[in-house]
Amino acid sequence: MRNILVLLMALTAVLIQGCFPLAAVGVGATALVLDDRRSTGMYIEDENIEWKARARLIDRHKDVHVNVTSYNLSVLITGEAPSEQAKKDVADMIRAIPSVRNVTNEINVSGNTSFTSRSNDSLITTNVKARLINNGKVSPNHVKVVTENGVVFLMGILNREESDAAAEIARTTSGVARVVKVFE
Repeated sequence: MRNILVLLMALTAVLIQGCFPLAAVGVGATALVLDDRRSTGMYIEDENIEWKARARLIDRHKDVHVNVTSYNLSVLITGEAPSEQAKKDVADMIRAIPSVRNVTNEINVSGNTSFTSRSNDSLITTNVKARLINNGKVSPNHVKVVTENGVVFLMGILNREESDAAAEIARTTSGVARVVKVFE
């Protein structure tokens, strides 16, 4: 109740100043955080891990195409690296970030995927997320969806029933080659 009151007061203050678009974005982000099963601090730390990882990759590994996704201090690395050594180096670099609890390294040793492939992956991710909305079994706010080369990775804090429902929704989405559950 107190959270709702604070949220309404903040919204009112912003609306009085005439900044409705900013207020709408803030309310939307606040709603997502409130529905997230992670604490606000954990949500922020996951964002920090992703930023730190990107900065380290830019500084040291320009030859890889890697996506880093953190959820509840567990990190999923997807993408492509030119060698096993580069794949290992990227994982070691991310493991060295102080708050990272564990790393799932799903980097493929291959050339970088094409723009068309990445665009298709974005479409698949969007379609999986859209199908998670109103499915009645799992909230889309509890599942992070990452797609790499047609493989859908699902992250989140879910019970067995929710995990199975999310995986089934992803598996039956057009264009999905395989589904990998990285749930807690």
